[in-house]
Amino acid sequence: MKAVLFANTDWYLYNFRRALALALRRQGYEVLLISPAGPYGDKLRALGLRWEPLPMARRSLNPLREAALLWHLVRLLRRERPALVHGFTIKCAVYGSLAARLAGVPARVNAVAGMGYVFTSAQLKARLLRPVVRGLLRLALGGDGARLILQNADDVALFRQARLVDEANIRLIRGSGVNCAQFATITRTPAPGDGRLRVLLASRLLWDKGLAEFVAALRQLRAEGCAIHALLAGTPDPGNPAAVPEATIRGWVEEDLLTWLGHVDDMAGLLATVDVVVLPSHREGLPRTLVEAAACGLPLITTDVPGCREVVSDGVDGLLVPKGDGAALAQAIRRLQRDPELAQRLGAAARLKAQAQFDERIVIQRTLEVYAELRDAPATCAEPLHRHR
Repeated sequence: MKAVLFANTDWYLYNFRRALALALRRQGYEVLLISPAGPYGDKLRALGLRWEPLPMARRSLNPLREAALLWHLVRLLRRERPALVHGFTIKCAVYGSLAARLAGVPARVNAVAGMGYVFTSAQLKARLLRPVVRGLLRLALGGDGARLILQNADDVALFRQARLVDEANIRLIRGSGVNCAQFATITRTPAPGDGRLRVLLASRLLWDKGLAEFVAALRQLRAEGCAIHALLAGTPDPGNPAAVPEATIRGWVEEDLLTWLGHVDDMAGLLATVDVVVLPSHREGLPRTLVEAAACGLPLITTDVPGCREVVSDGVDGLLVPKGDGAALAQAIRRLQRDPELAQRLGAAARLKAQAQFDERIVIQRTLEVYAELRDAPATCAEPLHRHR
């Protein structure tokens, strides 16, 4: 058996899917990873995995360039003759599935983590692209040899309502998986003696991750005299139209609102140095940052939106705030600062939930069962759709 894993960045493959690739190899699969070129390709190769770069530009709308990419994928798949192609994100799902159909690949699995820029943005370009992408999704994701993996029940309902794919082929697998044991064993750094609450937002630096609300909350907290040490981890994503300009981020630093850490490889080490993790996102598939923080036993604050509310139940294992509400975010941060016992209780409950629902062993096993379903016979692996009717 040969499987091709296709993502829009090598960073994604390394950080989110290398455990799956290694598990596939242990199961006897020959694995090929493909993505646009980047520095993480060599890291994948250092693990003994095979990785090839693609001539893919994430923001391209040039028909000739896109046709060339599709033909490149078709030729690659005809050369490799895999049993299965697994695409991640909407663009890779569409292109990978179309190429697989043209190349005669028998099985197509696609994991869509959230609806992406085209479906979440109110910008004119996104609205114009929406019907085109819908049509491509119907064409690419259909057929008996296809399965669509979604990460939260809201997206399952959305795809079912939009009739983008036969609902019998949809599977729910929550997230990409986190090595909870790795994060649970970190040694927490004691809080500084100045009494400041250490608050972290770690994500791609996109407006739809709630960065404007985070900054608004920090300004409000400072005006109220709250002692907060805010940390921002991540880098701008120039391949995404919703990217926050670097100049804007540096302006927040100069305003002394936050400390910008840039890209952080050692998330476990960073999480050991903070007290609260926030993610005021507008929509997610299932946010890995929150799961990693939960595995560390940290209290979480996030928005009451699809994906985020899969991880956090308000008042049980974290706090939920309305989307786009910086004042509510400030109030939630202030609440945890004033009630350390609540913060500790929420963090402990978050850890238990992460271990029970989001550990990478669970996600990998259910993914392998989807592969087996296509290879052999119907299985009862991922959660069946009827549970979410």
